[in-house]
Amino acid sequence: MWADEVEKRTERDYFGKVDIPKDALYGIQTMRTVQNLSFSGQLLKNYPEYIVSLAMVKKAATLANQEAGILPPSIGTAILNACDQIIQGNYHDHFIVDIFHGGGGIGTNMNVNEVLANLANESLEGTLGVYTPVHPVEHVNASQSTSDVCHTSIRLAIVRCFERLDHKLTKMHATIEKKSQEFMSVTTISRTCLQDAMRIRLGDAFSGYASVLKRRHISLRESVMSLLTINLGATVIGNGVGASEKYKEVVIEKLRDVSNMDVSKRDNLFDAAQNIDDLAHMSKELSLLATSLIKVAKDLRLLSSGPEAGFAEITLPSVQAGSSFFPGKVNPVIPETMIQSCFQVLGCDRIVQAALEHGELDLNIFEGMAGANILNGLYMLTNTSHSFTELCLKDIAPNEERCTELSNTFIPVIVELKEQMGYSAVSKLIKEHDRKSIKYLLNNGGIDHDTRN
Repeated sequence: MWADEVEKRTERDYFGKVDIPKDALYGIQTMRTVQNLSFSGQLLKNYPEYIVSLAMVKKAATLANQEAGILPPSIGTAILNACDQIIQGNYHDHFIVDIFHGGGGIGTNMNVNEVLANLANESLEGTLGVYTPVHPVEHVNASQSTSDVCHTSIRLAIVRCFERLDHKLTKMHATIEKKSQEFMSVTTISRTCLQDAMRIRLGDAFSGYASVLKRRHISLRESVMSLLTINLGATVIGNGVGASEKYKEVVIEKLRDVSNMDVSKRDNLFDAAQNIDDLAHMSKELSLLATSLIKVAKDLRLLSSGPEAGFAEITLPSVQAGSSFFPGKVNPVIPETMIQSCFQVLGCDRIVQAALEHGELDLNIFEGMAGANILNGLYMLTNTSHSFTELCLKDIAPNEERCTELSNTFIPVIVELKEQMGYSAVSKLIKEHDRKSIKYLLNNGGIDHDTRN
C-alpha cells in the first residue's frame, strides 16, 4: 500500500478532527504538534535516552499515583506495563514530534501520554484512539505537568547519555598518558608564538594534553551529576498545584527506584521552573572540553605536518587516502573530524546559553531545546572520542631522527648557552656573530666563556 493509501483513523479535539494512521500509537495532540510545530527534522524517536527517561518518569508518577489512591489498580497496572515496554526499547518509532517544537515541550509530553495510553488500552482490549478506559491526560498525566515531566526527563537523559562519553574520555586519557610515558626518551623542540624555543621531551608535551583532558573530564562529570536534583512533583511553576500531598511525598523516591539514579528534589521548585542555569553550566563544561580537544587535535596536525616540508615530529596512523589529486597523500582526517565535531559542540552550547538568556517570568519554555542540544553535543563527542582514541592517539609514533635534528637547531642551543653564560653575554655574542658562525664556534669549542664579562 502506498504512503497516501495507509489506512486511517480519525480523532477529534476542540479544534476539529485529524486523520491518523490506523495503527499509530500516537494521537491527535501528537499530530497537531507535527503539523504545526515541526521545523528541524530532528525527531524525538532519534533520542532513545530521552524517550526511556520520559517513560521512567511516567512510571514513577504512576507508582506514586497508585500509592496516593489517584488511579484505579487496573488502569495503573496497564500504564506501568506500557512504560516498561518503552523502557525496554519498544515502539520508539511512534515518537514523531520535532524535538525542538514550541510550547514548552507540550508536544513531547503528549506524544508520550498518547503512546502510553494507547498501549495500556490495547492491553485492556480497548481501541486505539478512543482513550478509554485509559486517558492520556486524566490517567497517564495525572499529578504532572509538561514542565516537571520534561525538566526531570531531560536531565535523566543527559546523565544516562554522559555515561558513554565518560567511558570514552577515561580511555582517551589513559591512551594519552601511556603515549606520554613512551615519548619521555624523545627530545624535540618546543615552540612559543609559533617560533623555535627550548628543548622539550615529547613526553612532557603529551603530559600537558593528558592533564587538561583529565581536568576537563572531572569538571564535566561534576556538572552532569548536579543535574540529578530535579523538580518532579512541582507541576507547572513550582507550587505543586494539581498533585496531592501524598503523591509529592513519594514520587521522588519512586523515581529513584525506577531509574536507579540518586535523584533528589530541588531546594526551590520555583527556581527550577524559572531557571536552567544548571543545564547551561553543564553545557559550558562540555564546550570547555571541546575547546581543549580542539587544541590537542590542532597540535597533532601541526606536529605531524609534512612529511618533508613541515614539522614531521610525529606520525599519525594512516586510515584512508587523503586526496583525489595527490597520489600517496595522507591527511590528518581523524584530528580534523574531532575538530569539526567540537565546532558543532560549541554551536550547541551557544543555543543552550541563548535558551537560558531568553527565559522569562515563571517558566523557561526553551528548556527542551537546551536539553536536546546538550544531547546532540554528547552524541557527537562520544562518537568522535572513540575514533580519535582508536584510530589516531593509540598508534601515534615519534619521528626520533627528526626530533633530534630540531632539538639541536640554533635557538635550543642558544637557550642552553644562556644558562651557562648569562642573557647579556649571549645577546652580545649574537650581535657580533651570525647564526652560522655561532653554530660553528659551538661545534668546535671556540666560544670563550669569559665573553660574559
